[in-house]
Amino acid sequence: MTNAASLPATMSAIALKSPGGPENLVLGTQPLPAVRPGEVLIRVAAAGVNGPDLAQRRGQYDPPADASPIIGLEVSGEIAALGETTGRYRVGDKVMALTNGGGYAGYVAVPEGQVLPIPRGWSFAEAAALPETWFTVTQTLVMRAGLSPDMTVLVHGASGGIGGAAIQIAKIIGAKAIGVTSSPEKAAYAKRLGATATIDRSEDITARVMELTDGKGADRVLDVVGGDMAAVNIEASARGGHIVQISTLDGGTAPVPLRLMMAKGLTLSGSTLRPQSKEIKAAIAEHIALRLLPHLSLPDWVKPNVTTFPIAEASKAHEHMEKRSHLGKLVLLTSAD
Repeated sequence: MTNAASLPATMSAIALKSPGGPENLVLGTQPLPAVRPGEVLIRVAAAGVNGPDLAQRRGQYDPPADASPIIGLEVSGEIAALGETTGRYRVGDKVMALTNGGGYAGYVAVPEGQVLPIPRGWSFAEAAALPETWFTVTQTLVMRAGLSPDMTVLVHGASGGIGGAAIQIAKIIGAKAIGVTSSPEKAAYAKRLGATATIDRSEDITARVMELTDGKGADRVLDVVGGDMAAVNIEASARGGHIVQISTLDGGTAPVPLRLMMAKGLTLSGSTLRPQSKEIKAAIAEHIALRLLPHLSLPDWVKPNVTTFPIAEASKAHEHMEKRSHLGKLVLLTSAD
């Protein structure tokens, strides 16, 4: 491993005392992670907070056997060392990355294929808010569900990290995003990101979608809600539509109108990102790098809203996220930021 001699032996990291509430997240000291062939070591400046982090803290989302048990799926920072068989980056490069775990720490080892350069003009905090959501939406809505120009996509949770990423990716592709939100403030934020229209969750969502699409319905639906919203998604979909389920914040089971789903010829797909192979994650990263990332360096690009916490206050960040009142992303900052 190159540059190993200049690295400290230990690092600060958030440990989970036991599965449960946010108060079980505590800052401590741990050894630096080992860097395997094909990996790079990143000195973490900022780490994004995501829904799967909360699930792991509760004991509901165990990391893969070969992944770090430390919570955290996305980071930004500088390359601190290079493992064998790497060559795309140099020590000192500023990067952002999708991790397999280990993000809430001073250093994290990441497969090189999951690392991306930080867009021009972006801070570490802003860059740390991108990878997990953009990888997720690119994999599910774009590469699997085939979102394409002139389609309409209904985006639930449009003011959150996943929803905001979906709106902006749709805008780059040339699709129209209709955002579902729960307040005027969240609706305004979704429109700033590029939503062509918004629907308040208290409204008749199906009726509004049909009104906004001249009776056709949504070609694609990205849902993080689940529960009773599953039936609404089927009703609001266009014939031949595709519903992408990537979270179930309001419930993991639901009755659905199967006959209507059959009559419309709909596809319902679900996926989680973390268990995917490093090859699949590298392919997603390549798609982002070639087709999406250049847009983020444009001078008029609207960056996501980011609320930051010192890494020692990871528990407060989790408490804030569980309220579901924030706009954009929550990010933890280390001393390297």
